[in-house]
Amino acid sequence: MRKRHCKPKKRRGKKLILIIFIVLIIFAANKFISDGAEGLLVANPTLIFNPGLLFSEDEPENNTDLKKLKEDYYIVDGKTGMSPDLFNIEEFEKADLTIKPKKNKPKILIFHTHSHEAFADSRDGVTEDTIVGVGDRLSQILEEKYGIGVLHVTDTFDYVDGELTIMGAYERMEPVIRQYLKKNKSIEMVIDLHRDGVADGTRLVTEINGKPAAQVMFFNGLCKIYKDGALQDIDGLENPYVKTNLALSYRMKKNADLLYPEFARKIYLNAYRYSLHMKPLSTLIELGAQTNTVEEEYNGCEALADIIAHTVLDE
Repeated sequence: MRKRHCKPKKRRGKKLILIIFIVLIIFAANKFISDGAEGLLVANPTLIFNPGLLFSEDEPENNTDLKKLKEDYYIVDGKTGMSPDLFNIEEFEKADLTIKPKKNKPKILIFHTHSHEAFADSRDGVTEDTIVGVGDRLSQILEEKYGIGVLHVTDTFDYVDGELTIMGAYERMEPVIRQYLKKNKSIEMVIDLHRDGVADGTRLVTEINGKPAAQVMFFNGLCKIYKDGALQDIDGLENPYVKTNLALSYRMKKNADLLYPEFARKIYLNAYRYSLHMKPLSTLIELGAQTNTVEEEYNGCEALADIIAHTVLDE
């Protein structure tokens, strides 16, 4: 009987040691992920990992839909996350995103928070070879082919006293764009047009109508940061139009996949507000990257204009 009584104590001791060992391994793994994530993102901007966004068995059942939605449509930056109250597909599908073009009245405003952005074969000092030139091309197609009046704002917000100063560009942009909106009350949609920044070996190119075209990525700021295990609002960065912003990017991505497969990358979700809070129909669009050619950018405008028109015009 003594021998039988002693054995469970040994097993309990071994079990305790095993549990401690497993906890130490988990801690070390989480430390490695936390310390290494930033470096991974710098090396490959499309690689996103956030342990806090993994859905557990204790989450509500509708998170299964969020998993599928994320898999098909979204890249989620590690600073933020998805929640059922923001990502309601029925609401996205029912949202009224239509604009009503009027003769000689601008309905879409296009601008560039980062007007300096250029491409692989851009010529120094040639505006047509920058994202501003791409904005001109997109505006031209929307007006000439689809009859949508466009106000293309070419003001620079990323230079201070002639020096490139990206920090603060969004703050400098807002009062200027608000003035344009105040003077042009017919505007219903606002596009902040950018190009992405990727690793030098990355090429965001597809073929459309036999021509190489830069791929597009729609971008949303959620005004929510992942902190202390939960999504929290960011004080001072409120946006009453987040749900409409999200419906717009979702519908554009959906139309892109139907009309031009492989053209649209997944929608990128980040924590902050960016330029998406001045009108309900606001979107930040990344067309290509610094590794694309100017020709690829201009070719991408044709598909992008078609997607915008399909999304916001009555059919």
